Amino acid sequence: MQPAPQPAFDGKAFVRTLTTSPGVYRYFDADGELLYVGKAGNLRKRVGSYFLKPRMEPRIAAMIAQIARCEITVTRTEGEALLLESQLIKSLKPRYNIMLRDDKSYPYIYLSGGEDYPRLAFHRGARNLPGRFFGPYPSAFAVRESLNLMQKLFKVRQCEDSYFRNRSRPCLQYQIGRCTAPCVGLIPVEDYRTDVRHAEMFLEGRSSAVIDELAAAMEQASARLDFERAAALRDQVAALRRLQAQHHVHGASADMDVIACRIEAGLACVSVLFFRNGISLGTRDFFPRLPLDAEPADLLAQFVAQYYLDRPVPRELILGEDIPDQAMLAEMLAQQSGHAVEIKSRVRGERAQFLQLAERNAQASLTSRLASRQTLGARFEDLQRVLGLDEAPRRIECFDISHTRGEATVASCVVFGPEGPEKSHYRRFNIAGITPGDDYAAMHQALIRRFRKLAEGEGARPDLLLIDGGSGQVGQALEVLEELGVAGIHVVGVAKGPGRRPGEEVLVLADSGREIHPGTSSPALHLVAAVRDEAHRFAISGHRKRREKARERSVLEDVPGIGARRRAALLKAFGGLAGVEAAGVEELSRIKGIDRGLAERIYAALHG
Repeated sequence: MQPAPQPAFDGKAFVRTLTTSPGVYRYFDADGELLYVGKAGNLRKRVGSYFLKPRMEPRIAAMIAQIARCEITVTRTEGEALLLESQLIKSLKPRYNIMLRDDKSYPYIYLSGGEDYPRLAFHRGARNLPGRFFGPYPSAFAVRESLNLMQKLFKVRQCEDSYFRNRSRPCLQYQIGRCTAPCVGLIPVEDYRTDVRHAEMFLEGRSSAVIDELAAAMEQASARLDFERAAALRDQVAALRRLQAQHHVHGASADMDVIACRIEAGLACVSVLFFRNGISLGTRDFFPRLPLDAEPADLLAQFVAQYYLDRPVPRELILGEDIPDQAMLAEMLAQQSGHAVEIKSRVRGERAQFLQLAERNAQASLTSRLASRQTLGARFEDLQRVLGLDEAPRRIECFDISHTRGEATVASCVVFGPEGPEKSHYRRFNIAGITPGDDYAAMHQALIRRFRKLAEGEGARPDLLLIDGGSGQVGQALEVLEELGVAGIHVVGVAKGPGRRPGEEVLVLADSGREIHPGTSSPALHLVAAVRDEAHRFAISGHRKRREKARERSVLEDVPGIGARRRAALLKAFGGLAGVEAAGVEELSRIKGIDRGLAERIYAALHG
């Protein structure tokens, strides 16, 4: 007996039940998939606008036709509704909302704390270490460029603590004049702290104050007839002044982000120029997911709300368009950041020039992305032709295996779609319980773990499954799919050609066993090779991490009497496993909780 069909959603009747309070509304289709999230100052009025108007834009009409139910959440203020809307869009990814796709955390410069000789370092991730963090920077390149500059100007160490603690003589950085060798005591603690303080001032944007201090110190050294020291300070001041001339942006002394967008052919680019303490930190481009008929003003409003939801907000935002709810958005960001935030779109002078620069960047990046998309589209179409598929694949998955003589075997699964790699869907599988070096068994286990969930109704189904290998590996894939009852997936092996040279790869079709030699000029092979190489890279990086972790932890864990606390104490005292291996029995026995007998057992375990 067929279940009775659910009645169509009556939007007009639903609107009559709504409150006039502010809040957030969510539209779902018949399958329970979230279609759209919106906010409203008046829920009845806003939701009613979807169902009471006689004519709608095509995008809105297409969405309304799919609505099966609506849920609302009442908030105290419209600002709270705006914040909740941004959180829900970012976490739930509704189909018809503008969605910022930016999964990367932003890098910082980290200055360690609680040490006589702090270090400067690149940092990405949670900021829970003792010390200070400067940033965020728009890219890893911007951080590394800044760190390289800091080495030249202030010579604060950047080496790892384990390396620093185990030096017996100065390293190459000292020899080339980029470090003062605090590891071997060639600089007094007070002098080093002065360098660190100047580095902090510079990163805070107070380079003029640093120059004034260095100039005063230069005059004092000259008065003492310490001309060598005075010359070194003179060169440092000159380098800082040159840097100011190159990087300082007049008129942007406050923290400021300049944001522009361009939309073309269903694709959008948002370009952001970052300015902190009067210094340009560079630019970063974003390509949000765009529903049909989106306008630049709506795109910028959604971008700002989502982007700054969990990031530091500068005091000034310069936008290329007037956006809806601009004052309310500024108020929400001010409450979140704890300082006043200005959102401007009509600017003059140098700020207008910055905005023009952001607009040119957005247009150039969008043009490049469109050209890349066309190239990728041509490769997908050629792959359809070469493999004889009814239509071009929408989702390609590729598996690869990596190990070192059977040790720490890792399988990778990478995913490509019409817009390129979908890194949020990448997966790694740590392989266990097989004969070391048995690639067939490793592939079988990885495929079982991947497709078991699909057989249970979870996860996305690939149109094309690429296996790095020949007929043997392809056979494992067919066996797994048949065992799990998964049908409708095209399986293709990617085997090396006779000369094992790039461009000579052979495609092995699982259904017929036929081998295809596309040739070096084939766009289809270019796509397959790119996917295969990405799977190879992802597998190798996972294997190396697993191997290093296993090697570092297994040696000490195998020593009787060494638990987690003593192991941590040893690694901390000697700066890592290399330091423990270099230590003698007497040094090991000085660690709290390590008697001589245990120290001898540790030494014996580490030295065979």
